[in-house]
Amino acid sequence: MPALTTRQFNHQEIWNALGPVVDAPGGPDREEVGRSAEGRPIYTVSFGRGATRVLLWSQMHGNESTASMALTDLFHFLDAAPDDPRARRIAERLTIVAVPMLNPDGAERFQRRNAMGIDVNRDARALVTPEARILRAVHQRFRPEFGFNLHDQDVRARVGSSDRLAAIALLAPPFNRSGDDNPVRMRAKRVAAVVRAATEPLVAGHVTRYDDTFNPRAFGDLMQSWGTSTVLIESGGWRDDPEKQYLRKVNFVALVSALDAIATESYAAADPGLYEELPENGRSVNDLLVRGATIVLPGVEPYRADLSINFADALAHRDGRITEVGDLAEAAARDTIDATGLYLHPAPAMLSQEGPAPPVLTVDRPAIFVLRRAPNRASEAVWSMGASGYRRTPD
Repeated sequence: MPALTTRQFNHQEIWNALGPVVDAPGGPDREEVGRSAEGRPIYTVSFGRGATRVLLWSQMHGNESTASMALTDLFHFLDAAPDDPRARRIAERLTIVAVPMLNPDGAERFQRRNAMGIDVNRDARALVTPEARILRAVHQRFRPEFGFNLHDQDVRARVGSSDRLAAIALLAPPFNRSGDDNPVRMRAKRVAAVVRAATEPLVAGHVTRYDDTFNPRAFGDLMQSWGTSTVLIESGGWRDDPEKQYLRKVNFVALVSALDAIATESYAAADPGLYEELPENGRSVNDLLVRGATIVLPGVEPYRADLSINFADALAHRDGRITEVGDLAEAAARDTIDATGLYLHPAPAMLSQEGPAPPVLTVDRPAIFVLRRAPNRASEAVWSMGASGYRRTPD
């Protein structure tokens, strides 16, 4: 059976993984509910025969795929383990409709926006994109009581003012600009509390609350105003999880726990304070700090300085660019290289030159360099940084 083993996959690959389940007799049902801007089919997967309706949607941003993987796991579980008490309760008491990949054109390019260059999650009001119109039509036809808006967030975000990475961020979105509570939002807060309780043991101290500023263009906020108790789940970063396979498991646990709580109505006893007291998403930190290097430039005395670097793909460490040079003692990063006693030899791509003056190290240039034992370019290399990432030179 085809499996999703990396976070970058396309429309064909996700349906290759789900096909054996959704196209088999007696399993979850697949339905084409429309076509993307480039004509790719967008499908829903339906499961259960219960009175309570739940809508889940994922990958409305084409490069946010963690929950899409978890949804494939969810439907495999519900299909393969019908005697599991949770699967049985979900099947009997809920009707689930999921859109595992709302933006297949973005997924094809592994980019946030759709083929029209529009952020689908900022198109809930205008409904310019076919993808947004499809999600709105599914909602109008299905009329769900509960909704799960599934995303990935910046992997650089921290937990409040701490140095801990935010692994999971939750939000019960506001339904108006005042941020008021009504029964719809309070149900969402209680479900979010269930999700926190389920995920905290797996990512202890790494769960946050997402920014709750009302956005009249966003689907989560408008779903709440349309009467669907909606919970946003954002997957952030986790150490040594570049393909987000661990956070995929955390998402699976979150979804099964939340759906079971809705099926049993046990969410109604959950303490909303578990959600409300979560620390907010904190500052974003750099991807990489190079501390204490001595920089070697032509025509300049070698000097000691720190460098901060961010990558175009933060998890894959691809296409790094310099964000700052100098005294960065208070700066934080997801990873740090201690370059004390080493000499940083930049590649020409890191330098800019005007006229006859010697080239200078320039912020926002590609981060391509070698850390060596001495100022001499022929000296032993210890670390190297290229377009595809950084690595320590083997001893």
